[in-house]
Parts: sequence; structure tokens; C-alpha cells
Amino acid sequence: MTALTGKTALVTGASRGIGRSIAERLAREGALVAVHYGSNHAAAKETVAAIHEAGGEAFPLHVPLGVENDVDTLFVGLEEGLNGRPLDILVNNAAVIDYDATIEKATPELYERVFAVNVRAPLFITQRALALMPDGGRIINVSSGVTWFATPEIVYAMTKGALNVFSRSLAHSLGRRNITVNTVSPGITETDMNEWLRGNPETVRQVATLISLGRHGQPADVADVVAFFASPDARWITGQVLDVNGGLLLGAPVQQ
Repeated sequence: MTALTGKTALVTGASRGIGRSIAERLAREGALVAVHYGSNHAAAKETVAAIHEAGGEAFPLHVPLGVENDVDTLFVGLEEGLNGRPLDILVNNAAVIDYDATIEKATPELYERVFAVNVRAPLFITQRALALMPDGGRIINVSSGVTWFATPEIVYAMTKGALNVFSRSLAHSLGRRNITVNTVSPGITETDMNEWLRGNPETVRQVATLISLGRHGQPADVADVVAFFASPDARWITGQVLDVNGGLLLGAPVQQ
């Protein structure tokens, strides 16, 4: 028996990258996973198929976030897919970045879009999820290292800072229900958001010099930590932010 046998999970933004890796890992641990996605039907279908081929359970959940009635639509589909079962695990992973949302170029429209997906959606998804979640459930939020190192994409960084604060306050509020709330903060990880890492050996080498473990991250590096927070082994951990970054900016790898 695996750690999450009999459990259910919703992973937002689960068709690609870190979200897909989280969905696949939770399914391998025995959970039924709702694979939420916003637009990429082919990628979501591929993710669900990969879970099924590995012997897991999953169903797709297509709902664009940051639009009118997004949360209502999401939970109609989620409850249909759960078919009367509770929701044991919520992973708020979906996020967007706009590289024009710098201090020089940010507009109210860009600001509203990024905050709608990265902050408003997790807040109200969590609010609705709590009605389906039994005591002892798990909530894991996916943040970013941009909360402690500087980046030109200031609006994106602001949203992730808000998510960290949300997690701490939520952990305090839900302690009475024995629901844990933790945050995973990935470092430089190879995802679609970081396409500049792909196909450029010199860039990869330069990034590696910033990381004590000598390489940038892969989605599975983050997914493994999320699976831990979702497991019974993390039962007495809540309100924490865990940097998953290989020792980013601790210094260059020590040469022997």
C-alpha cells in the first residue's frame, strides 16, 4: 500500500511542468488526481493518460482561471469527478507570469490578470475546497524563490509574496481542523516558464555556478517534496515555506 491510497487530490495547472510532475507523483502514491488545466487540451490528455498507464487514477478538469465564474465552474467539474468522495489534498500550483509586468511596463490590466490567477484563484479555490475537505487534510501552495531574490518581473514576485503570507495565515486558521498548510518554493527549474534553460548549454552551465548542488531543478525535484507534505509523514508540519532550490545562491559548488 502506498502513502496516499484512498485519498483524492486536486492539482491546479497540472498539464505541464511542475504541476504535471506533482499530479503523476501523487497518483503513484495512490491518490485519485483531478488534473486541472487552463488551455492545453493535448498536454492534459497526455498527463491523464500517463497516470493511467502507470496504474494510477486521474481525470482532466478544464477551467481557465482568472475569468468570471472560474471557481464555480471548477468545483462543478471537481465534484462530478470525485463522485461523492471528499477532497483530501489541494495543490495550488497554477500560475502565470508576464515578462512585461516590470516597474517600467506594468499596466493595470497586466496587474489584474497576474493577480487573478496567482492570488485570487488560490484564495477562492481554497475557500471552496474546505467544504469538501475532511479534518486532517493537506493544502500545499507552490510559490517561488522570487520572494527572497530580486527579479525584474515585479508583479509576478508580488503575487508569490502574497501567496506565502496567505499560507501562513491559513495554517493558523486551520490548525483547529488538523489541516496542514505548507508552501514549496522552487528555485530555477526547467519548465515552460523558464524556456531559456532549454537548448542552451552555456546558460545551463552559468546557472549551475549559482547552485551549490551544481545543477538547475527538474519538476520531479519539486513534486517529491509536495508528495511528502501531502503524506502522513508531514502530519506535524504546518505554516512552513520550504525552498527547493539545490542551494541557490549559497555559493558556487566547492571544487575538490
